[in-house]
Amino acid sequence: MTSLRLIGPGRAGQSLALALSRVGWKVLPALGRGDELTKAAAGVDVLVISTPDAAVSTVAAAVEPVPTTAVLHLAGSLGVDALAPHVQRGALHPLVSIPTPELGAIRLQGAWFGVAAAGSRARKVVDRIVADLGGRAVAVDDESRVLYHAAAAIASNHLVALLGQVERVASGARVPLEAYLDLARGSLENVATLGPGAALTGPVARGDWTTVARHRSALAADELRTYDALVAGAARLAGREVPTCK
Repeated sequence: MTSLRLIGPGRAGQSLALALSRVGWKVLPALGRGDELTKAAAGVDVLVISTPDAAVSTVAAAVEPVPTTAVLHLAGSLGVDALAPHVQRGALHPLVSIPTPELGAIRLQGAWFGVAAAGSRARKVVDRIVADLGGRAVAVDDESRVLYHAAAAIASNHLVALLGQVERVASGARVPLEAYLDLARGSLENVATLGPGAALTGPVARGDWTTVARHRSALAADELRTYDALVAGAARLAGREVPTCK
């Protein structure tokens, strides 16, 4: 049975530990703030550092390397160099939203993972975790990790922020957010089926700048910056020029 220890029992780490325990891994008690870390890599096959990104390098450096232990982190924006001085090191970033460990463990099944590895053992461990969870791996080298993670933030966090704007604007018309969620889901399904360019509908896709101007006149001033930025993004996708006079 493959054994795993976690440093940093946050949502991502707990989700991974719970998901792997359900497919037969032996998960040892996690280490947290204030625990002695020097021997954390001893006696386990895999050590996962699931601290905030800014702490990964410091935590990794505090752990005495064990040649037979693969050390991984879950940070999307960091490469494997962050795990020095460990020889067997890997990056395993799940492309899922993790609001709670229980939901996270469910969503890790079949998820996409942004992966990287240095050392043959670390690579085998990363591949094994993805396979055991029925997931799919996309290799992301150290030089591309920040762009990869920026895209992940846009796809998840910025989408949530955008729906926050939907909720605010819709409240002015006394319409609940719930009424728009099927519309949003349908648009995501269209993107998955057709790609972003073909999935774009609405006034910008049609070049209907009169309607865009009417939107702008109805919106509160503090909503215009976001609206205008997204109109520009939609126009870029549609291959249209935004009129200079709105």
